[in-house]
Amino acid sequence: MKKLKLQVQLSIDGFVAGPNGEMDWMSWNMDAELLKYLTDLTDSVDSIVMGRKMAAGFVGYWQSVVADTSNPQYEFGRKMVDAPKTIFSKTLETLELDNSTLVTGDISHEVNKLKKQEGKDIIAYGGANFVANLIKNNLVDEYHLFVNPTAIGKGMAIFNELEQYLKLKLVKAIAFECGIAVLCYQPA
Repeated sequence: MKKLKLQVQLSIDGFVAGPNGEMDWMSWNMDAELLKYLTDLTDSVDSIVMGRKMAAGFVGYWQSVVADTSNPQYEFGRKMVDAPKTIFSKTLETLELDNSTLVTGDISHEVNKLKKQEGKDIIAYGGANFVANLIKNNLVDEYHLFVNPTAIGKGMAIFNELEQYLKLKLVKAIAFECGIAVLCYQPA
């Protein structure tokens, strides 16, 4: 069965965005070792799940990257564009994004259906609400938390929907030269 791997950027105080969705606090100055970690992580997956709020910007950004073959992010961008994307929404009725499927059903049922398909693992990207729902419904098999060296004081959280403790075991912790620490956890 496939694993659902969550990759998310966090502030050191546990937020994925500022109170109004601000992301200007994130470190984008990634070093070669962190980029290798990202490449290895994405090489282990063949599909992406995300919420509708992130989908249009995500797809549009990576399409603009692959439009320029000289862009240093071209190879990674090609993976992001080519990977089938499942977009979850409770409000959309149609979706016109390349290589994307709209899903409006129950998140647990739909993600578990994806996990039963043949192939590599699945990676989840998304806004706070979407990710919080994945976590609340115990759908995440690996947490790849990219902890940025910034505290923002208040903002959007992803563990705030838990109804009970979520016990995790640390699989690895790596500090990168750029200041980001990646903490990889699995459910205990």
